Amino acid sequence: MNHAPLQSAVEALVQARIHQRPADIAQAAQGVTSFELAYEVQQGVAERLQWFKQETPRHWKSGGPSREALLTHAPLPPGGIWRSPAVSAWPFAMRGIEAEIALRLGVDVDAQGAASLDRDSACHLIDAMAVSIEIVDSRWLQGLEAPALLKLADLQSHGALVLGDWVAFDATHDWDAQLCRVQIGDAPAQVFRGAHSMSDPAYLLPAWLRHATRDGQVLRAGSVVTTGTWCGILHAQSGDTVVASFDSIGEARVAFTA
Repeated sequence: MNHAPLQSAVEALVQARIHQRPADIAQAAQGVTSFELAYEVQQGVAERLQWFKQETPRHWKSGGPSREALLTHAPLPPGGIWRSPAVSAWPFAMRGIEAEIALRLGVDVDAQGAASLDRDSACHLIDAMAVSIEIVDSRWLQGLEAPALLKLADLQSHGALVLGDWVAFDATHDWDAQLCRVQIGDAPAQVFRGAHSMSDPAYLLPAWLRHATRDGQVLRAGSVVTTGTWCGILHAQSGDTVVASFDSIGEARVAFTA
C-alpha cells in the first residue's frame, strides 16, 4: 500500500483503536474514494494490528440496504466475537444494536467454487444459523454521520458480534413471516416481522463468498457471516442488558457494564 492518503486513513483508524479515541474524518477523507480503496484500508488496519496472522478471517459481516444496492463486506477482529450470554466492559463510543441472523459454512470454499454460486447453491454450503447481535461502534469522531466509504473502511462501523446457539439451517425458512424481538434494558420489547432488508439473509451468500475468496484465499468450514439488521440501529446505554430473539431460532444477549 504505497498511496500516502490511504496510509493516512489506515494510520487514523489504527491510532483510534489503540488509544480508544475517535479520529476526525479529515485525516482520511481524501484517501478513500472507492469501494476497493475502502477494502484496502480494512486490510491495512488488519495487518497493522495483526488480527488474522496470514489466515483467512473466520467471521464476517455482510449486507446492504436492499437487493438493488451494492453489497458490502468486512472481516471481523477475532477479539470481538463473543458467545451469548456476553458481558461487555468495553468502553464503546456508541452501543448501536442490530439484531441479525448469522450463517455458518459447513464446507471449505475457494474462489473457483464461489464463482458460479447463486442463492440456492450457496445455501447447500451452510450447515447452521444463529441469532446474533451486531454491536455498532465507530472509530470516526463523526460516528454514523461519516461518509459511507469511511464507514466501510472502518469495518462497516463494527464494534463486536455476539453469537447465540447454533441450530440447523433451513434453506426454505419463511423469512417473511419471521418474528424478531429486541429488548433493551427495562424498555418494552420492540417487535419486527419479515424486516430483513433483502427479505432473506441467505440472499447475500454468493456475493460474500466471492468477496472473501477473491484474493485466492480459502474460506474454511466453520466460517461465519452475520447478515444484516432486522431492527435498524437501536441504541443501548451502559448498564443495559440487550436481548434479541427470533421465534423458532433462538436468542442472543449482552449486558453492558461500561
